[in-house]
Amino acid sequence: MNKLIRSTAINALAFLSLALPGTLAAESAGELNVEITEWTVPWPDTRPRDPDVAPDGTIWLVGQAGHYVAHFDPDTEAFSRFDLPDGTGPHNVIVAKDGTLWVAGNRKGWIGEMDPETGELKTHPMPNEDAGDPHTQVFDEAGNIWFTVQNGNFIGHLDTSSGAVELAEVPTDGARPYGINLDSKGKPWIVLLGTNALATVDTESMEVTEIALPREDARPRRVVITSDDRVWYVDYAQGYLGVYDPESGEIEEWKAPSGPSGPYAMAVDVKDRIWFFETRQSPNTLVGFDTKSETFIGSVPVPSGGGSVRHMVYDPARNSLWFGTDTNNLGKAQLPD
Repeated sequence: MNKLIRSTAINALAFLSLALPGTLAAESAGELNVEITEWTVPWPDTRPRDPDVAPDGTIWLVGQAGHYVAHFDPDTEAFSRFDLPDGTGPHNVIVAKDGTLWVAGNRKGWIGEMDPETGELKTHPMPNEDAGDPHTQVFDEAGNIWFTVQNGNFIGHLDTSSGAVELAEVPTDGARPYGINLDSKGKPWIVLLGTNALATVDTESMEVTEIALPREDARPRRVVITSDDRVWYVDYAQGYLGVYDPESGEIEEWKAPSGPSGPYAMAVDVKDRIWFFETRQSPNTLVGFDTKSETFIGSVPVPSGGGSVRHMVYDPARNSLWFGTDTNNLGKAQLPD
């Protein structure tokens, strides 16, 4: 097994934001230790991505260019896979509490329900042929799924018991709904990569509301929610970390450590620290931000370079991040306490 490990002391850095309305400066902090480990996925050039943690602590991921769902056991370091229909182009997999796998068939216009033991697949097609590219998924408390449809310009809801799908069209043409997450009340929040806006959906009426960001050239790509229900996003185009407070309507932004560095994959940990990858540089860099002190707490490079890190998930049981890379690796970042 080809495994790369980097144990790095993350040096605290002070980064000044641009002098824009609603934009704050971050101050320096102490030092943290983060260990990144990568395992080479045994199927070359298949773009492994979007891992999720199963109830037993093992990892599931998809091969977007290889049309498969794969399993990884961190204890044995063994990979296995289930093949999907040719041309599926899976974009995202999430694991239910009962272990069922839910796969976004990005090039087939369906969300797949897979048995993790047998690989048996049942597909739930989109009710509108324009919604051809299910993208990123997230569970609500009832175990149902909210998801984005990027090029189709929809936000969707899947009832996992009945298989029924509802779609809400985003008002702005070409808005490209991308990352999605839910607040503590189960309300979905979405970033719109094709424009400078966030969006949310009324869970009863399916009405979509857009919230404009202060910079017209912003293009937000991923979103997380902290325990206070503030909505955090990364601006992929210009290189910012931002937050929207739904209570006050205020937006604050901080310039990313490396400037317009293509911030992409994003997660929040149990201490409400934000983690994101800067992906327009080689190697990609994992950056930490303390939301309480509003401080960047440092950065660490990806051992393999990364290529791009597109999505990641936080495992609270082990205080770690899991991610896939365009260099054909599965990665884990062990976070400090």
